[in-house]
Amino acid sequence: MDNTRFKRFFASLLTILGIIVILFACVAFLSDNKPVLGLSVTKWESLVPFLVGTVFLLSGVNLISRT
Repeated sequence: MDNTRFKRFFASLLTILGIIVILFACVAFLSDNKPVLGLSVTKWESLVPFLVGTVFLLSGVNLISRT
């Protein structure tokens, strides 16, 4: 029972983190080479956080659905 609660907590954490990283990537993509949160990210460099956020989001949702 305790293991299931930990899995759901971890899955929720991954899902929320994925959403935040995807939103950061979207804002960085639309910023026209201006610094976002102190980071200067070009349009092509914003692809990396988007892909990482997508992996986090999909793995979190998959883990939620399996528990």
